[in-house]
Amino acid sequence: MFTSGLSAEQQRELAKRLTAFLSQYGRLSDSYIIEFFTEDLWHTLPTSWQSVLQDLSYPQTAHLLLDVTPGDRRYPSVWPLSLLAFRASAHALAFPRECRQDGGSAKPEEFLENQSQSSLLGHIFRKHVKPKKQHEIRKLGKLVKQLCDQTGCSRVVDVGSGQGHLTRFLSFGLGLTVTAVEADHTLVAMASRFDGQLVCTLEKEKQKKNCSSLVPVSQSSPRHVAGWVNPKASWEAFIKQLKTSHCVSEGPPTPSGPSKKRLRGSEHRGRSHAVHPSTDSQDFGSISQQQSNTDESLEESSAENSCPCDRPDDNSQPGYPDFVLTGLHACGDLSATLLRHFVHCPHVRGITSVACCYMKITTKENPTPPGLVVCPTPATPGQESPPSEFGYPMSSWVQGLPGHQLSYKAREGACHAVEDYVRRLREESELLKTHCYRAMLETFIRDTRPDLRRAGIQTIKKAHLLPFTEYARLGLARVGLPPELPLDPQRVEAMLKQQGRVVVYFSLTLLLAPVVETLVLLDRMIYLQENGVDSQLVPLFNPNFSPRNFVLVALKPGQ
Repeated sequence: MFTSGLSAEQQRELAKRLTAFLSQYGRLSDSYIIEFFTEDLWHTLPTSWQSVLQDLSYPQTAHLLLDVTPGDRRYPSVWPLSLLAFRASAHALAFPRECRQDGGSAKPEEFLENQSQSSLLGHIFRKHVKPKKQHEIRKLGKLVKQLCDQTGCSRVVDVGSGQGHLTRFLSFGLGLTVTAVEADHTLVAMASRFDGQLVCTLEKEKQKKNCSSLVPVSQSSPRHVAGWVNPKASWEAFIKQLKTSHCVSEGPPTPSGPSKKRLRGSEHRGRSHAVHPSTDSQDFGSISQQQSNTDESLEESSAENSCPCDRPDDNSQPGYPDFVLTGLHACGDLSATLLRHFVHCPHVRGITSVACCYMKITTKENPTPPGLVVCPTPATPGQESPPSEFGYPMSSWVQGLPGHQLSYKAREGACHAVEDYVRRLREESELLKTHCYRAMLETFIRDTRPDLRRAGIQTIKKAHLLPFTEYARLGLARVGLPPELPLDPQRVEAMLKQQGRVVVYFSLTLLLAPVVETLVLLDRMIYLQENGVDSQLVPLFNPNFSPRNFVLVALKPGQ
């Protein structure tokens, strides 16, 4: 099913090279672009680099620094070997991000006809779903279905399910039995409501068609669980959560729409609908609506809608049925937690993990990073994971490498959309001035309040269309300073002239972003290998469309 990845020896050797490289350029990856002026970041670069980079145009910066595709690079001047080596090493060490199926196009082919509607995803799965998410749920859903087919396991647990877009496609579109886990009760309620709307739509479309042409099929609705997955809890606690947590479901649909009543647990006994993909198993583009309309099939449907741990399963481990675990952009430590459950829990037979928000990962040096979700309730005594298990590093190998530490800023930088920034450079977008504006504002803030460093001012709408004085007025007010604070016009003008340097410096830091992401994901691959599991890292999504496009795929040995 999957091509073989790096051998265990190759993984460990690559980790050594990555940590050595990132240690050498840690000052770049750890720097904040808003401190460009206050910390005089430009002059922290080697003098030989400054002389060749300061006059680069934006398209030249994209082509000569960030572009990974091979081609004729005509340098406007002779670059120092250290800079050439830096650029070449950064590109060589990072995992390739290109999604081959899309041919490197700016947008996936499925959106060429309609930029907001995927041509390969059935229309009922596009409602409420943005194009990016349409692209993701279609491709990840197909991959999860492949794992289910390979393991002979039709059950899926989707953790961090949000509004349930992936869950609905897996359940109604691909015929899988899905339990969705989401900590935000509001999102759980929305997911359940959207399920009801989908069922109602199917009812209406069924009435428009010749019912005799529909094949009776029984299919369960997804089960939505409102609950927070504690990263310090054991896999036994996780399974107990799946067994005992209340689920929220919509009631049976009515002619005027889905019922507003929410039921808990296995009380939901609504009609069951299945939406099967077309015979083209690669695209799932055209779909047919199929529904069970006999008393017998409705009875089967009622049984299917009960909690999976209450039903017999010939292939299950005692106490709970086996399943495939998936998490689409599981934030921070959640991705690491799911990998640990996959390794240790006998019920999990396969996993697809798409990570995001690396800056929220816990580390020994930063056990409570900004934005970390704190456990609302303590883990059950005796069921906590060892306190040394942080989100990074997960593997013993990387933990033992000198210089393996990754700062909060380095991990935050790894979440940037490199391809989007390259596009802005090539188009010489006005948006590129925003980093310079924010760095300039930082100098005036610190002039007045030296203790106020890197204050969050959030995004100022259409900042690139504003003169700096107006941008500063809005920004100063957000940090509690007088909006009309006097700004030295000559100083403002001098800093504005350095906008090109700000962009180049940020591009240098951005060059390291894929390298940092590679180390984080490679550490997880090595962790799996240390526990006897081979894995594959697949650039599944189009990176121009979905920047966090890697999916880590693994099956238990023997599958």
